[in-house]
Amino acid sequence: MPFQIDSAVHSEILPAVLVGPLLRRAEPGRLVFWLVGSRPLRLGVLLESAMNGAQHIALDETTCNQVQIGREAVLHLIDVALDEPLPTDCLIGYDLILYEAGQAERGMADWAPHLLHEGTKRPSFVIKSRLDRVLHGSCRKPHHAAKDGLLCVDELLGQQLDNPQGRPALLLMTGDQVYADDVAGPMLVAIHALIHRLGLYGEQLEGAVVADSEELFRHPATYYRREDLLPAFKSNEALRERFFGGVEKPVFTTANGHNHLITFAEVMAMYLLVWSPVCWTLIAPVMPNSLTAKQAERYRREEGCLQAFRQGLPRAARALAHMPTLMIFDDHDITDDWNLSARWEETAYGHPLSRRIIGNALLAYLLCQAWGNQPERFTELLAQTQQLMEVVDGTGLDRAHQDRLIEALRHFHGWGYELATEPPLVVLDTRTRRWRSERNLSRPSGLMDWEALSEFQQHLLDHPAVLIVSPTPMFGVKLIEAVQRIFSWAGHPLLVDAENWMAHRGAAHVMMNIFRHSRTPGNYVILSGDVHYSFVYELHIRARESGPQLWQITSSGIKNEFPRRLLDWFDRLNRWLYATHSPLNWLTKRRRLEVVPRVPDRSQAGERLWNGSGIGLLVLDTRGRPAEIYQLNADGSAPTAFLTARE
Repeated sequence: MPFQIDSAVHSEILPAVLVGPLLRRAEPGRLVFWLVGSRPLRLGVLLESAMNGAQHIALDETTCNQVQIGREAVLHLIDVALDEPLPTDCLIGYDLILYEAGQAERGMADWAPHLLHEGTKRPSFVIKSRLDRVLHGSCRKPHHAAKDGLLCVDELLGQQLDNPQGRPALLLMTGDQVYADDVAGPMLVAIHALIHRLGLYGEQLEGAVVADSEELFRHPATYYRREDLLPAFKSNEALRERFFGGVEKPVFTTANGHNHLITFAEVMAMYLLVWSPVCWTLIAPVMPNSLTAKQAERYRREEGCLQAFRQGLPRAARALAHMPTLMIFDDHDITDDWNLSARWEETAYGHPLSRRIIGNALLAYLLCQAWGNQPERFTELLAQTQQLMEVVDGTGLDRAHQDRLIEALRHFHGWGYELATEPPLVVLDTRTRRWRSERNLSRPSGLMDWEALSEFQQHLLDHPAVLIVSPTPMFGVKLIEAVQRIFSWAGHPLLVDAENWMAHRGAAHVMMNIFRHSRTPGNYVILSGDVHYSFVYELHIRARESGPQLWQITSSGIKNEFPRRLLDWFDRLNRWLYATHSPLNWLTKRRRLEVVPRVPDRSQAGERLWNGSGIGLLVLDTRGRPAEIYQLNADGSAPTAFLTARE
């Protein structure tokens, strides 16, 4: 077995809290936390501020939903409505008190000291009266060589620990919080070790060469060769591979999908390991002896990157305990090219194994990310999930019940959400409500269909300003989108991830018309990620003297980067081919918009695209307009400011 239980940890004793807490929502009348315990926990909340003094809140089954996901793993979904509103724009200390029979009550300083800043007794947060400072970013791949941008969040909080005005109002994680489809070998070994240690529930599998999760974990192909686990008969050839010029392209189209997560337990273990240093102390992963020499070399290379990632986890966890954090999925949270085209959907959902793989990742997303955004939206799905987790036998979860829940998740239309902040926040689901191509099923689908776009428009009308989260940039780099369009015309959108707002004519035109509507005269800031580089565009509607004013602000990745030399060439060619007076601009769908790039202050040759892991920081003025735009760099260098031509 390629892992072992750490002998330093007694086999019968686990820490009470394995992951968290993550602070998800912080409002005057409401607090939302997420954590994982090794057993059902009796908890209380302590709140303390200079204005309100100390307040103790006991949690019960109405304020703390508990979902058992394994023998020794229980999700605690805490949603507290407060009788006495909390003050805004001031520091509020909090503690989660643990009550256990026969023991004195314990606070976080005892059971999670890594979540406290030096010299403090407990974590703290600030509830901002308006969104004046916002952090945002996407694409956190643990085994990428880049440093972790969440450490920038922790550093910023450390600098502003006693200054509520300097603290950001929110951390917006705009996609690819985990990579379920691109997993390092050492991470997959650690995942299996944690599944074994916590007894995470197994499941039966249909349509694979293995019958259940236990057989999957023992199979020789489970590391670096998972594509071999698909059944090799003719009806599944479309699932196994696509060919273009001799290049093999699986339906799970990530180029690094040889360790693609399959079971629900695997995806849940991934979340625990990317958010908590505690879980790593319970296991001792060992390289499998079944690897080839080439695989072993790759394993050791990935192990080095993961070691650096693990060293930063205490600080990353501390950041998530201090910052209200909202999330939305993009493709890698589930699988690369998720719902890219109608043909992709037809193939993927038409097979029981691929349908289960996608469904398991979506179920984990529900529990680990979506619930904390707006818990009231998921009451019914959470009840179905609790019922599934209560029906466990020797083979794991009940297959029929699991399949029914996955079908409900597939057809759920409430993943996007809105918050009545100042300015209002609108977070878009650009993955599950696609505008499918009717003429050619292989062409990329629009990121949102007509009905979803109409709902989006209603959230914008008559607002003086709105903050929009679109995981994929609404207004991207024209040259890169042109390359994607060429491959789509050739019938091969999967080869270049042809996912952008301009890829589908209908969706692009409706989206452009929304911003040109006479009742949208305000300021609109669009926050995006996905592309693994950062940039800022100001957009103005030609022949319109008054509004709306738009800003496309992209920060990516948190722990990922674009190939440097390739991005330099794209940047340079884009400036030449799509210069201000270039006729090529009139061939684009955004020709009625004037796109004015902001330049990074550290640009050496006029580059508009900034390549480096980190986190975006947006400072908004009282009208909801960007006053300052930064990329906080994970490599420790000074923040990069995006400047106007005048600046």
